[in-house]
Amino acid sequence: MPAIKKAKKSEPVAGLVLAAGASTRMGTPKQLLPAGHALLIERVLSQALESDLDRVILVLGYMAEEIRERIRFGKEPSRLEIVENSGYTQGISSSILSGLSRVEKDYNHVLILLGDMPHITSGVVNRLLAGYLASGLALGALKVGSRRSHPVVIGRPFFPALHQLTGDRGARDLFLRYSDQVCLVEPGEEYKDSDIDTYEEYLEFKKTLE
Repeated sequence: MPAIKKAKKSEPVAGLVLAAGASTRMGTPKQLLPAGHALLIERVLSQALESDLDRVILVLGYMAEEIRERIRFGKEPSRLEIVENSGYTQGISSSILSGLSRVEKDYNHVLILLGDMPHITSGVVNRLLAGYLASGLALGALKVGSRRSHPVVIGRPFFPALHQLTGDRGARDLFLRYSDQVCLVEPGEEYKDSDIDTYEEYLEFKKTLE
């Protein structure tokens, strides 16, 4: 088991927003779907940037250039950095590694946020960060009902394990294997942890905006 070092509340955390997929089940790039007064990916990014995350990495892949041009973030200097994962077809693991490579030298903790979870709020992110850092554990996740859910936070002791990920597998197995090192944090507010994969799910989400 990796050695666990207690984190301080003041320790900086980088966020990885994963949005490189080809949206094959949707049939159109879901990153660019309208979501109220913003695009879907902008909705997630705005909450990440309003949170206490010290740096935010947006990982793009499919249609990266078009998405970069369409979104209103990342054109001016800020704590947001946009990176392109040219190997996005290899699965989510490649996007995690693309983002991690930009921050692992300077940050001991990374929060992984899926770019198609439109109900995320900065408050939920901040509550997860605070609970995780205060716990002294090296893995953190939201607890929604009786389930572990996204976003998740991973500390430096487990960075080597992230480098071993392959294919379309995220950090789920890591959380199962080291469940005794996981800090679960309640959202602290009404929070729907669903993501959007199909057009039907998108239509259901749009109803919540009416």
